[in-house]
Order: sequence, then structure tokens, then C-alpha cells
Amino acid sequence: MYEDFYGLREKPFNLTPDPRFLFLSESHRVALEHLLYGITHKEGFMLITGDVGTGKTTLCRFLLERLEQGTETALILNPQISEEELLSGILSEFGITSSEIGKKGMVDRLNQFLLEKLASNRKVAVIIDEAQNLSLSVLEQIRLLSNLETEKEKLLQIMLVGQPELQEKLKLPVLRQLNQRISIRCHLRPLGKNETQKYIEHRLMIAGSKGDITFSKRAISLIFKRSKGIPRLINLISDRALLGGYSKQTNHITPEIVKSAIESLGGEEVFPSGFPLLKRLVWPVLALLLFLTLLVILSGKLPW
Repeated sequence: MYEDFYGLREKPFNLTPDPRFLFLSESHRVALEHLLYGITHKEGFMLITGDVGTGKTTLCRFLLERLEQGTETALILNPQISEEELLSGILSEFGITSSEIGKKGMVDRLNQFLLEKLASNRKVAVIIDEAQNLSLSVLEQIRLLSNLETEKEKLLQIMLVGQPELQEKLKLPVLRQLNQRISIRCHLRPLGKNETQKYIEHRLMIAGSKGDITFSKRAISLIFKRSKGIPRLINLISDRALLGGYSKQTNHITPEIVKSAIESLGGEEVFPSGFPLLKRLVWPVLALLLFLTLLVILSGKLPW
């Protein structure tokens, strides 16, 4: 709706995990470097965690584009699967056609595929998104896949991607063997205030902005405060703010426009300011103090 007005090729704040728009904050950059190292040097198991909306899936898709051409990859997006469905999904992602049925048959076919790729000096990696939702039995099956190895190296690199509760799940006694095999661990943090501004500017530039769309410092501060630095929430507010700027026919986004954008998205319920409890307690506390003061006065212990 507003792209033509701002001179943009596309919407800059879509919620889809488009790797072109990935902004490499410090934690994202470190995670990318570690994951590239892990796959290149065949580290086996890798773990990447982050709160909802911090860009885990976008980072994974960016990683797939950065891997060298000699790497075969499989991306599993649906965590609500059985052990057999996991193996079948991995085979399908690698383009492996097989009449094998049952876990053992599929694992044997996967092992054959991995040995063929090793002979041609190609690496193989599996990325499993939303891994916090995997069942314990599926996670155990994933651990067993790490047994596909030679005397010198792992044949399959496996990256588990999920929310922070995945780390807690891996601490369960039943998963201790899997937890011990994870050699690389990365955590994506929310953006800082300066990173929030750079993030907004980065996405505008990728979408075709020539620098004539501006967010005031106070507008950026408000977006950071209410989004808590979560990229997905920054996108929601910024997109609605651009719509507000379009309705006012202005390229300069002010705090007032951002406030209206936040209210239109649900206000305090969706983007708490950080002090909702304090705000709710102000009037009850004042009423209690007034009541106690009146008690003291009426008891005669405090002169008029």
C-alpha cells in the first residue's frame, strides 16, 4: 500500500524469514561464524537458541546460502513428527528415493548416502527448526544418527534450532548423552538500542530506500522500549508506523506516529512498556496512604 509513496521496491518489514534482510547484530554474527565453522570442520552436533522472534529461522536460511557448494543440506521445519517421519523427511530433503521401510532400513539407506558423499568429498548437514517441540524419542533418534561416522570424522552434521526451553529439555537425564555431544552452542540475543536503529535502516535500504525515510531518535527509542529489541516486534511496529506516515503523507516517522502504531497493534497488551504492575499499583497505594493519614489524624495523634 505505501511502497510507491516511499519509493520502495517491497515492504521492508515483512515477517517472513527472508535471508536478504538478515541484520547481523553481534550475537547473530558470532552465531553465524560458529555454525559455519561447525559444518565446515564436521563438529557433529550444534545448538542455536533464541527467544521467539529473534531471527533464528532467518539466520538458518542465510547460513544455507553461505555454505560452500560442496555441502548437501536438509531443512526440517515440522517438529511434530515421529521417528520414522523424521528419517523419511531427511531422506526426502536429500532427494533420496528408497523402498526401504522401518527405521533400520531408512538409517541404512542414509548411511549409504553419507558414505557416497564422503567419497566425493562433500559435506552433509541437517538443520532442524523449532527443535524444542521434538519428542524425547525423536531427540534420541537424532542422537543415534551421530553414530553414522568413520574412525576419523562425523558423516552427518546436525543443527538443532529452538527456543530457550530447548536448553532446559536437553538437561533432562534421559537426554544427557545427546547434550554431551553438542560441541557448538550459540544464543541469539535481542538487539540493543543502537542495533535497533541500524536494523531499521538496514531493512529500509534493502527494500530500496535512498535514505529519505527517517525515524526520529525518540521514535527509535520508543520502538526499542516497546519491542524489547525483538526483531519480529520491531518489524510489526515499524511496518505500522510506515503506514501511519503514509496516511499523514510524511517521510519522517515521529514518536506520535509510533505511539499510534503501537495502539493499533494492541497497545499495552501486546507491547508492555515495562512498568504495567507499577502503573496498576499507583492509585491503590495512594488511596492506602490517604486512608492511613486520615486514621492518624482522627485518632488525635497528629495535630491539624
